[in-house]
Amino acid sequence: MAESQIDLKKEQQATLTRPNPGYSFMARLFFKAFDLLTGRQTTLFKVKVLEILAGIPYRAWEIRQYQKLTRSYDDEERMLQERRLLTWARNAQDNEYRHLLLLHEKTTADRLKEPWFLNPVAVWLMVFSYRLLAWALAKFSLSRSLFFNAEFEDHAERAYAEFVREHPEWEEQPVSSPLAREYGEFANWADLFRRISLDERDHRNLSFHFCGRFHDIVRYQGMPEDFESGGGKKYDP
Repeated sequence: MAESQIDLKKEQQATLTRPNPGYSFMARLFFKAFDLLTGRQTTLFKVKVLEILAGIPYRAWEIRQYQKLTRSYDDEERMLQERRLLTWARNAQDNEYRHLLLLHEKTTADRLKEPWFLNPVAVWLMVFSYRLLAWALAKFSLSRSLFFNAEFEDHAERAYAEFVREHPEWEEQPVSSPLAREYGEFANWADLFRRISLDERDHRNLSFHFCGRFHDIVRYQGMPEDFESGGGKKYDP
Protein backbone atom coordinates (compact mmCIF):
# COMPACT_ATOMS: atom_id res chain seq x y z
CA MET A 1 0.00 0.00 0.00
CA ALA A 2 1.51 3.31 -1.06
CA GLU A 3 1.04 6.20 1.35
CA SER A 4 0.88 8.59 -1.64
CA GLN A 5 -2.44 7.03 -2.61
CA ILE A 6 -4.05 8.04 0.67
CA ASP A 7 -5.21 11.51 1.66
CA LEU A 8 -4.86 11.21 5.43
CA LYS A 9 -6.72 14.43 6.21
CA LYS A 10 -9.60 13.37 3.97
CA GLU A 11 -9.82 9.99 5.70
CA GLN A 12 -9.69 11.62 9.13
CA GLN A 13 -12.65 13.79 8.15
CA ALA A 14 -14.46 10.72 6.80
CA THR A 15 -13.99 9.04 10.17
CA LEU A 16 -15.29 12.08 12.05
CA THR A 17 -18.41 12.37 9.89
CA ARG A 18 -19.24 8.65 9.61
CA PRO A 19 -22.38 7.85 11.62
CA ASN A 20 -21.87 5.98 14.87
CA PRO A 21 -22.61 2.30 14.20
CA GLY A 22 -24.60 1.78 17.39
CA TYR A 23 -22.40 -0.43 19.55
CA SER A 24 -23.61 -3.60 21.20
CA PHE A 25 -24.45 -3.62 24.91
CA MET A 26 -21.21 -5.46 25.70
CA ALA A 27 -19.15 -2.90 23.78
CA ARG A 28 -20.91 0.05 25.41
CA LEU A 29 -20.33 -1.49 28.85
CA PHE A 30 -16.66 -2.04 28.04
CA PHE A 31 -16.15 1.53 26.79
CA LYS A 32 -17.93 2.92 29.86
CA ALA A 33 -15.69 0.91 32.20
CA PHE A 34 -12.64 2.01 30.23
CA ASP A 35 -13.62 5.68 30.60
CA LEU A 36 -14.15 5.23 34.32
CA LEU A 37 -10.62 3.87 34.67
CA THR A 38 -8.77 6.23 32.33
CA GLY A 39 -10.99 9.31 32.26
CA ARG A 40 -13.42 10.57 29.64
CA GLN A 41 -10.89 12.87 27.98
CA THR A 42 -8.66 11.30 25.35
CA THR A 43 -4.98 11.59 26.22
CA LEU A 44 -1.76 10.05 24.94
CA PHE A 45 -1.80 7.76 27.97
CA LYS A 46 -5.40 6.70 27.40
CA VAL A 47 -4.70 5.63 23.82
CA LYS A 48 -1.52 3.99 25.08
CA VAL A 49 -3.70 1.71 27.21
CA LEU A 50 -5.89 1.08 24.16
CA GLU A 51 -2.83 -0.15 22.31
CA ILE A 52 -1.73 -2.34 25.23
CA LEU A 53 -5.12 -4.06 25.08
CA ALA A 54 -5.53 -4.02 21.30
CA GLY A 55 -3.19 -6.90 20.55
CA ILE A 56 -4.80 -9.32 23.02
CA PRO A 57 -7.64 -10.66 20.79
CA TYR A 58 -5.19 -11.25 17.95
CA ARG A 59 -3.01 -13.37 20.23
CA ALA A 60 -6.07 -15.33 21.34
CA TRP A 61 -6.98 -16.02 17.71
CA GLU A 62 -3.40 -16.98 16.89
CA ILE A 63 -3.36 -19.62 19.64
CA ARG A 64 -6.77 -20.88 18.53
CA GLN A 65 -5.72 -21.08 14.90
CA TYR A 66 -2.54 -23.02 15.68
CA GLN A 67 -4.63 -25.55 17.57
CA LYS A 68 -6.97 -25.90 14.61
CA LEU A 69 -4.10 -26.19 12.14
CA THR A 70 -2.69 -29.20 13.99
CA ARG A 71 -6.06 -30.90 13.50
CA SER A 72 -6.60 -29.95 9.87
CA TYR A 73 -3.12 -30.23 8.36
CA ASP A 74 -4.37 -32.99 6.05
CA ASP A 75 -7.23 -30.84 4.73
CA GLU A 76 -5.58 -28.39 2.32
CA GLU A 77 -8.62 -26.17 1.76
CA ARG A 78 -9.34 -25.94 5.47
CA MET A 79 -5.68 -25.30 6.27
CA LEU A 80 -5.52 -22.40 3.83
CA GLN A 81 -8.63 -20.89 5.37
CA GLU A 82 -7.25 -21.17 8.90
CA ARG A 83 -3.94 -19.64 7.84
CA ARG A 84 -5.64 -16.57 6.38
CA LEU A 85 -6.91 -15.55 9.79
CA LEU A 86 -3.68 -16.62 11.49
CA THR A 87 -1.53 -14.51 9.17
CA TRP A 88 -3.70 -11.45 9.67
CA ALA A 89 -3.72 -11.91 13.46
CA ARG A 90 0.08 -11.94 13.50
CA ASN A 91 0.37 -8.84 11.33
CA ALA A 92 -2.26 -6.97 13.34
CA GLN A 93 -0.42 -7.75 16.59
CA ASP A 94 2.80 -6.33 15.15
CA ASN A 95 0.96 -3.23 13.95
CA GLU A 96 -0.65 -2.57 17.33
CA TYR A 97 2.68 -3.05 19.10
CA ARG A 98 4.28 -0.52 16.77
CA HIS A 99 1.54 1.96 17.68
CA LEU A 100 2.38 1.41 21.35
CA LEU A 101 6.06 2.09 20.76
CA LEU A 102 5.29 5.29 18.84
CA LEU A 103 3.00 6.51 21.63
CA HIS A 104 5.69 5.76 24.21
CA GLU A 105 8.17 7.71 22.11
CA LYS A 106 5.82 10.68 21.94
CA THR A 107 5.07 10.75 25.68
CA THR A 108 8.78 10.40 26.45
CA ALA A 109 9.72 13.21 24.08
CA ASP A 110 7.06 15.45 25.67
CA ARG A 111 8.34 14.50 29.15
CA LEU A 112 4.88 13.62 30.36
CA LYS A 113 4.33 11.98 33.72
CA GLU A 114 2.44 8.70 33.55
CA PRO A 115 -0.93 8.59 35.36
CA TRP A 116 -1.88 6.08 38.03
CA PHE A 117 -3.63 3.71 35.62
CA LEU A 118 -0.31 2.94 33.91
CA ASN A 119 1.34 1.61 37.05
CA PRO A 120 2.28 -2.09 36.71
CA VAL A 121 -0.49 -3.40 38.98
CA ALA A 122 -3.26 -1.48 37.20
CA VAL A 123 -1.96 -2.52 33.78
CA TRP A 124 -1.72 -6.16 34.86
CA LEU A 125 -5.32 -6.14 36.08
CA MET A 126 -6.60 -4.57 32.86
CA VAL A 127 -4.62 -6.95 30.67
CA PHE A 128 -5.63 -10.00 32.70
CA SER A 129 -9.32 -9.06 32.60
CA TYR A 130 -9.31 -8.34 28.87
CA ARG A 131 -7.34 -11.51 28.18
CA LEU A 132 -10.04 -13.57 29.93
CA LEU A 133 -12.75 -11.88 27.87
CA ALA A 134 -10.82 -12.33 24.60
CA TRP A 135 -10.06 -15.97 25.38
CA ALA A 136 -13.69 -16.76 26.24
CA LEU A 137 -15.02 -15.11 23.09
CA ALA A 138 -12.45 -16.81 20.86
CA LYS A 139 -13.14 -20.17 22.50
CA PHE A 140 -16.93 -20.14 22.36
CA SER A 141 -17.80 -17.85 19.44
CA LEU A 142 -15.13 -16.70 17.02
CA SER A 143 -17.70 -14.71 15.03
CA ARG A 144 -18.72 -12.83 18.19
CA SER A 145 -15.08 -12.28 19.04
CA LEU A 146 -14.43 -10.80 15.60
CA PHE A 147 -17.51 -8.59 15.84
CA PHE A 148 -16.52 -7.26 19.27
CA ASN A 149 -13.03 -6.54 17.98
CA ALA A 150 -14.51 -4.63 15.06
CA GLU A 151 -16.39 -2.47 17.58
CA PHE A 152 -13.21 -1.97 19.63
CA GLU A 153 -11.25 -0.93 16.53
CA ASP A 154 -14.04 1.35 15.31
CA HIS A 155 -13.95 3.08 18.68
CA ALA A 156 -10.14 3.39 18.50
CA GLU A 157 -10.28 4.80 14.95
CA ARG A 158 -12.72 7.50 16.06
CA ALA A 159 -10.72 8.27 19.21
CA TYR A 160 -7.53 8.95 17.22
CA ALA A 161 -9.34 11.05 14.59
CA GLU A 162 -10.96 13.20 17.27
CA PHE A 163 -7.68 13.37 19.21
CA VAL A 164 -5.87 14.86 16.20
CA ARG A 165 -8.63 17.44 15.76
CA GLU A 166 -8.23 18.46 19.40
CA HIS A 167 -4.45 19.04 18.97
CA PRO A 168 -3.79 21.36 16.01
CA GLU A 169 -0.30 22.02 17.39
CA TRP A 170 0.73 18.55 16.17
CA GLU A 171 0.54 19.89 12.61
CA GLU A 172 3.69 21.87 13.37
CA GLN A 173 5.59 19.12 15.23
CA PRO A 174 7.93 17.25 12.86
CA VAL A 175 8.55 13.51 13.14
CA SER A 176 12.17 12.48 12.76
CA SER A 177 12.82 9.34 14.80
CA PRO A 178 14.06 6.08 13.20
CA LEU A 179 11.08 4.23 14.66
CA ALA A 180 8.64 6.63 13.00
CA ARG A 181 10.50 6.38 9.69
CA GLU A 182 10.13 2.59 9.81
CA TYR A 183 6.39 3.14 10.15
CA GLY A 184 6.17 5.59 7.24
CA GLU A 185 7.08 9.02 5.94
CA PHE A 186 5.11 11.67 7.80
CA ALA A 187 5.48 15.43 7.79
CA ASN A 188 4.29 15.80 11.37
CA TRP A 189 2.78 13.99 14.36
CA ALA A 190 -0.73 14.86 13.22
CA ASP A 191 -0.28 12.81 10.04
CA LEU A 192 1.32 9.96 11.97
CA PHE A 193 -1.69 9.74 14.29
CA ARG A 194 -4.02 9.99 11.29
CA ARG A 195 -2.23 6.96 9.88
CA ILE A 196 -2.71 5.08 13.17
CA SER A 197 -6.41 5.94 13.02
CA LEU A 198 -6.54 4.48 9.51
CA ASP A 199 -4.74 1.34 10.70
CA GLU A 200 -7.52 0.89 13.25
CA ARG A 201 -10.06 1.23 10.43
CA ASP A 202 -8.24 -1.52 8.54
CA HIS A 203 -8.39 -3.77 11.63
CA ARG A 204 -12.08 -2.95 11.98
CA ASN A 205 -12.71 -3.73 8.33
CA LEU A 206 -10.89 -7.05 8.40
CA SER A 207 -12.68 -8.08 11.58
CA PHE A 208 -15.96 -7.49 9.76
CA HIS A 209 -14.59 -9.27 6.70
CA PHE A 210 -13.76 -12.45 8.61
CA CYS A 211 -17.14 -12.56 10.36
CA GLY A 212 -18.96 -12.10 7.07
CA ARG A 213 -20.31 -8.58 7.60
CA PHE A 214 -19.09 -7.28 4.25
CA HIS A 215 -21.69 -4.48 4.19
CA ASP A 216 -19.99 -2.90 7.24
CA ILE A 217 -16.60 -2.55 5.52
CA VAL A 218 -15.65 1.09 4.91
CA ARG A 219 -13.83 1.22 1.61
CA TYR A 220 -11.41 3.98 0.63
CA GLN A 221 -8.76 4.71 -1.98
CA GLY A 222 -5.47 2.97 -1.14
CA MET A 223 -6.97 0.45 1.28
CA PRO A 224 -5.22 -2.94 1.71
CA GLU A 225 -6.01 -5.70 -0.75
CA ASP A 226 -6.58 -8.31 2.01
CA PHE A 227 -10.33 -7.89 1.69
CA GLU A 228 -10.32 -9.64 -1.66
CA SER A 229 -8.45 -12.71 -0.40
CA GLY A 230 -10.67 -15.72 -0.07
CA GLY A 231 -12.96 -14.59 -2.85
CA GLY A 232 -15.05 -12.43 -0.52
CA LYS A 233 -16.43 -15.48 1.26
CA LYS A 234 -17.19 -15.52 4.96
CA TYR A 235 -14.58 -17.22 7.08
CA ASP A 236 -16.07 -20.43 8.46
CA PRO A 237 -15.03 -20.85 12.12
